[in-house]
Amino acid sequence: MALARVRAATTDDVDEIVRIQADTWRAAYAVLVPDAALQLLTGSAARDAWVAAVSAGEGHHVLVATEGEWAVGFCAAAPADTEEPGVSADHAQIVTLLVEPRWGRRGHGRRLLAAAFEALAADGARAGVVWLPEQDVASRACYDRIGWDPDGLVRTLDAGDRELREIRLAGPLRIEGRDPRQGVSGG
Repeated sequence: MALARVRAATTDDVDEIVRIQADTWRAAYAVLVPDAALQLLTGSAARDAWVAAVSAGEGHHVLVATEGEWAVGFCAAAPADTEEPGVSADHAQIVTLLVEPRWGRRGHGRRLLAAAFEALAADGARAGVVWLPEQDVASRACYDRIGWDPDGLVRTLDAGDRELREIRLAGPLRIEGRDPRQGVSGG
């Protein structure tokens, strides 16, 4: 069995991050997001945005999950927007968490979240939020398993020829009762 790991992303990972995001969104959100919007995920603007995210510096984290030699998923996390209701300076946001469907159900999402929580806690965060498409049952189940629940906030995004309704989930930065400041175990 290949070794599964999580590490900080570098600019050398950007092409794989772009590919994983595009492939995963096409598989998971094809009925929610118009094809024209999905096409934008592979353009130069998307690549430039990921280069900026990987290079953003203090408080911003982009992590890559690998299995053997393969990049299989990634997570981006940052300080939360304190202008949002219910968010304070000790909150962080999981901006995105994606694992390619073919690599799913192997613990990569959980490892990515654990590493993100550890990094965010080291930055002083104590709780987190994430926005998910309301119809994304797979991501919702992932967050349900770690005790994150809807906090009542909903937003509607313009997705081209349709609207995309998202719900916000919130919860502590821990998995299975472990405080991330105690370190991430496993690989």
